Amino acid sequence: MNRVNLAKRLSQPVVLVGLMGAGKTTIGRRLAERLGWPFYDSDHEVEIAAGRTVSEIFSDFGEAAFRDGERRVIARLIERSGQSVIALGGGAFINDATRALIRAHALSVWLKVDIETLMERVLRRDTRPLLQTGDPRAVMERLLAERSPVYAEADIHVTSPGAPHDAGVNAIIEAMAVRVEALEG
Repeated sequence: MNRVNLAKRLSQPVVLVGLMGAGKTTIGRRLAERLGWPFYDSDHEVEIAAGRTVSEIFSDFGEAAFRDGERRVIARLIERSGQSVIALGGGAFINDATRALIRAHALSVWLKVDIETLMERVLRRDTRPLLQTGDPRAVMERLLAERSPVYAEADIHVTSPGAPHDAGVNAIIEAMAVRVEALEG
């Protein structure tokens, strides 16, 4: 099934989940471009809604306030966006209400990435609030252990290669095509 037919046959948003550094935003933009759909990054949308950066929200109000705002923004995106690609922040899918909404109204894709690739990517920027204290690798290993069972609830699992990102896009499109054909067949 080619990407045009796939895009026509899907009527719901595709939501990318996974740890920070998994490539959700980069791969999501490219996937949206290939499908001819709009792209949304939930962290960026939260920043627009709050008028602050994610780091500022964490610093000024704490993680619980950030997660509450994030949940509301994601609900709005899913309810209003139709055919779109949405990249979630690493902790968004962990929220029970957010995950239930996604499972009911979107196709979720877990981008699985090995710890070495994740570390290489997350250490390039200092904008990750959860990595601002302590040992970043220990934090990432803990998050990977805690969150992987929840990410595993996603509809599709794709092991994302370290590079190039287009290989990840291709893997998602192939997995989506298989899922659509199975549901229709």
